[in-house]
Amino acid sequence: MKQIPDEVIRRLPLYLRTLDALYDEGETRISSGQLCRRLHLKASQLRQDLSWFGDYSQQAFTYDIDALRHELGRILGTHEEFSAILVGPGKIGTALLEHFDFIVDGYSVLGVFDKAPGLVGQEVAGVPVYDIETLGDFVREHKIDIAIMTVPRFAAQDVADTLIPAGIRAIWNFTNQDLRIGDADVVVENIHFSDSLLALNYYLAKKN
Repeated sequence: MKQIPDEVIRRLPLYLRTLDALYDEGETRISSGQLCRRLHLKASQLRQDLSWFGDYSQQAFTYDIDALRHELGRILGTHEEFSAILVGPGKIGTALLEHFDFIVDGYSVLGVFDKAPGLVGQEVAGVPVYDIETLGDFVREHKIDIAIMTVPRFAAQDVADTLIPAGIRAIWNFTNQDLRIGDADVVVENIHFSDSLLALNYYLAKKN
């Protein structure tokens, strides 16, 4: 099986989001040149990326928008159904549950976990809240695919150490703490908000 470069995979959501917007605008077809201008990319970059998944190498290629967005969705796994949980329903976790459309991206959120007695037994955005002491057993019983971690930074590794032996397959980590996973077969996506802000600082400083 060919190994797709990570940077290609990370550009696919941008392509899909752009195609979804075009579809919502009522567009049905778009040339490679028009799509690249919309993406602010060189045509060669787009063709090279898409060539990993099919014959998109012609310079004057015209795309069927609906067909391409479905193909990219299939590649990204949005047509599959993955189970998810959220650990730590603070402000970030609650905002994710209330405003992020997990179903569209192929995720079904089955539970929220916290240690606060006032939250356990309640719901957050329609998702039941369970005692964090039951986290490992829940992951094992329901064969959870992904854990969304929005706990405080100091608690991040302890939560990961519970999730990994229980069989979690992936962690979406919002804790601003890099996790130690050893040789576990777990995919970790770290979200560091400060990285984006520092990048913004660089461009502002460059303008000055």
